[in-house]
Amino acid sequence: MSKSRQTYQGVVYPWHCDHMEHMNVMHYVGKFDEATWHFFSSIGLQGKKMRDEKKGMVAVEQHIQYKGELMAGDVIAVHSEIIEYTDKSIKFRHEMRNVETDSVAAITTLTGLYFDRVERKAISLPDEVKAKLQDMSD
Repeated sequence: MSKSRQTYQGVVYPWHCDHMEHMNVMHYVGKFDEATWHFFSSIGLQGKKMRDEKKGMVAVEQHIQYKGELMAGDVIAVHSEIIEYTDKSIKFRHEMRNVETDSVAAITTLTGLYFDRVERKAISLPDEVKAKLQDMSD
């Protein structure tokens, strides 16, 4: 595994919670998604650049483990790390923690493909992105 880095920090608001008074699963996914785009940007896959170049990342697999409940007012952080990468794909892991208790709330593992939005096919990750991924993996 690689070195982890913080990719999201926020708070659970009352509107993130369901009738059982804990954060609903759709908001775990949403916060993980925000962490993903921050993570991508940090390795050279910035949104504007990809839009301008008609490239993108597409999710092909995601697994989530829910480890603990989060309630309104809880401050959370997500740390992300590389599991592995290939010429065209990145497999990475996010861990969401309650900042105040340091307990793990959820873990997700995702695999994404670098994608040509015009040709509609997976393509090789840029060399500078692979270099950053290698640095994170050391």
